[in-house]
Amino acid sequence: MTARTGLIIGKFYPLHAGHVSLIERAAREVDRLVVLVMATQLETIPLERRVAWVTTATAKLGSVTVLGILDDAPVHYDSEIAWVAHHEVTLAALRSGGIRTIDVVFSSENYGAELAERLGAVHVLDDLERRRIPMSGTAAREGLAERWDRLAEPARLDLATRIVVIGAESTGTTTLSEALRAHYRARPGYEAIADVDEYGRRFTYELHARAMAESHASGSPEPAIDDLVWLPEHFAHIARTQTAMEQAAALVSCLVIADTDAFATSLWERRYVGAHSRAAHEAATTGLPRRDLYLVTDHVGVPFDQDGWRDGEHIRPEMTNWIVDGLTTRGLPWVLLRGPHETRLDYAIEVIDALIEKNTTFASPTWADVTRLADGSGR
Repeated sequence: MTARTGLIIGKFYPLHAGHVSLIERAAREVDRLVVLVMATQLETIPLERRVAWVTTATAKLGSVTVLGILDDAPVHYDSEIAWVAHHEVTLAALRSGGIRTIDVVFSSENYGAELAERLGAVHVLDDLERRRIPMSGTAAREGLAERWDRLAEPARLDLATRIVVIGAESTGTTTLSEALRAHYRARPGYEAIADVDEYGRRFTYELHARAMAESHASGSPEPAIDDLVWLPEHFAHIARTQTAMEQAAALVSCLVIADTDAFATSLWERRYVGAHSRAAHEAATTGLPRRDLYLVTDHVGVPFDQDGWRDGEHIRPEMTNWIVDGLTTRGLPWVLLRGPHETRLDYAIEVIDALIEKNTTFASPTWADVTRLADGSGR
């Protein structure tokens, strides 16, 4: 029996559950499936990011090949010059992947029949009315926050606006994080914002509890917080867990507000283990998700509150410098927040609003398809 090659083309702008469902169906029905990502430079999300989304989402489907190509030709379905332009781009993309023949074209659009005919292939129309999964790229672009759970996981992880609140001890990071989350949860579509608290503090409690249990078992004196023995592997675990918490939060909301992160953990490792220790380094560099902004809570003018678990007021100036110097060296965006809590909160909201606007606005050329779901929303 001759092997069959299938083709799906799309903008995947952004990649959503309907796209993934179509790809999974097509992969079951052909021996090899080519998914061609076609982007225009007039759109906001670059081609390479969309190719990465589709590649990640289809990684477990062994028969799928993902290709990408820029296609700036205007779309006019009743125009021969437009069809020729798009057809030639499609053929060039397929040749770049060593593909000469397409047997089946899968699509959820009426234009798929014409595309299949020009390629000498059979057309399979899948869920034109979007009844199986009421979702499309247009719908996502028009209401990203409200339809966040219908985006494919790689797109959510990449598109989430990520704000990290970071600072030395007792500088108001937790207070600011909680206030920001409360502010944005009041907005429609943002109710699911997750808590991303400071896992290192929880781990400290657990480490102290273990040390207490060991002292009771051995009959030795109970350890104070300063008696805890910190190891490099502790910080590696904290850093990885902190990032995992952040990633989980990105899957449930398009806005993540994290109270510290793996980068901060690497600085505390430096503090407690020494500059030679780099156990948390990978999680704080190559393993660190894309960042939109660090909000650095300044120690100046903030009274130190010793709750029995903190290192001490004397370390705060040095720690603030470590933070801003580390962020600057790595080219990560940061804003220092000095002043009373309400002033910090208002200033932070101003910049976060601007970042949300940037990250949830999708530019499209004038000829881009606009379709509607049954409820009148974008399709």
